[in-house]
Amino acid sequence: MLTNPVFLSVIIMVGLCLAKLNVLLSLIIAALAGGLLAGMPLGETMSTLIGGMGGNSSTALSYILLGALAATLHKTGIAVILTRKILGVVKDRRGMMLLIIAAVASLSQNLIPVHIAFIPILVPPLLVVMNKLRLDRRAAATALTFGLKAPYVALPVGYGWIFHGIMTDQMAENGLTVAQGEVWHVMWIAGLAMLLGLLVAIFFTYRKEREYEEREPANIHAPAEEAVAEHMTRKHWIALVGALSALAIQVSPIGSLHIGAILGIAIIVIGGAIKWSDLDEMIHSGIGMMGFIAFVMLVAAGYGEVIRETGAVEPLVETAGALFGGSQLLGATAMIVIGLFITMGLGTSFGTIPIIAAIYVPMAMSLEFSTAATILLIGTAAALGDAGSPASDSTLGPTAGLDVDGQHDHIWDTCVPTFLHFNIPLMLFGIIGAVLL
Repeated sequence: MLTNPVFLSVIIMVGLCLAKLNVLLSLIIAALAGGLLAGMPLGETMSTLIGGMGGNSSTALSYILLGALAATLHKTGIAVILTRKILGVVKDRRGMMLLIIAAVASLSQNLIPVHIAFIPILVPPLLVVMNKLRLDRRAAATALTFGLKAPYVALPVGYGWIFHGIMTDQMAENGLTVAQGEVWHVMWIAGLAMLLGLLVAIFFTYRKEREYEEREPANIHAPAEEAVAEHMTRKHWIALVGALSALAIQVSPIGSLHIGAILGIAIIVIGGAIKWSDLDEMIHSGIGMMGFIAFVMLVAAGYGEVIRETGAVEPLVETAGALFGGSQLLGATAMIVIGLFITMGLGTSFGTIPIIAAIYVPMAMSLEFSTAATILLIGTAAALGDAGSPASDSTLGPTAGLDVDGQHDHIWDTCVPTFLHFNIPLMLFGIIGAVLL
């Protein structure tokens, strides 16, 4: 197991990230190392990495367009009004602020399923509020990641219906038929684990004040002086219509984030909220804000392809399986830990399920786990690494919003806090729950 290419590749990636090597470079180096350790030629490994990048091309484009829309909205000054309104409601209650952030993020997974699309629009203007409250942004990152992850893990609506559907489909393909509506009857355990982790982060770990400098966001241009007003003006209403239109397209049968972002920008420009001559500036701002996360998602898709092509995932699980000795406790522990490593590398819970279900279902049957326990093992193992993975949009999204002024580190301020507060309780609840069910 300790010489398995997948295991070593993920260790290399995590180690490089913790050493503060750029995430993009860490992913590339880890992918090349994984391929070479599996006996793949260097040229073939790089070709596989590049070929797999197309898997996230649509997501990457949507992030850049979304960043441009966020920059456009900020330019109109509507963000200033929004900040004042929220500051008036929150006052000096940091806990309330964080719970509001978690609640809004949760709605992005079900009621208004736009995933991380709301972050570059909502979070940057809230940094002013957070700074006034001396709020530790590590707590904000934890709240955002909770909202981006817990609802689809536990609830059968929005992205959760897709996640649970992938689980039941893959389990059926490997010999265990489960109704999709039954998954949430078990996965609420994982959701409860994440809720406890969130509350610990907000009210214990990061409850102390933390000072931040008052800086203008580096990748978002300040609103024009005439756009900053005490109350909503015509420009602000046009900006609001543009933002709502973008949202409407995303949740309509069209379901396109790309078209929604373009429409929102078009409405704001045609309505005169910003000038035609400002468009270049807005696109550059969008690339500056979300371009990095877009490229990380592209490389993460390529990394996942290399991991699959090594053929080392199944031997990793089989090696661990030989150590079980028929023990359900050891078996559950091994499956959960292996799921953590695989998902940490791939950066996606959804993409992990097909990989582990093919091996976990027969393994769970051989250890006489119940159907409910098997659901919990697969769901928890798939969900684990999404929080804490440097390549996950559940961590990249919060960082993109919280680091627009250069005061939030992706690894130490987002990945490490979310790993500690979500993956540890998920592992404990997953292992104990599987043994007891």
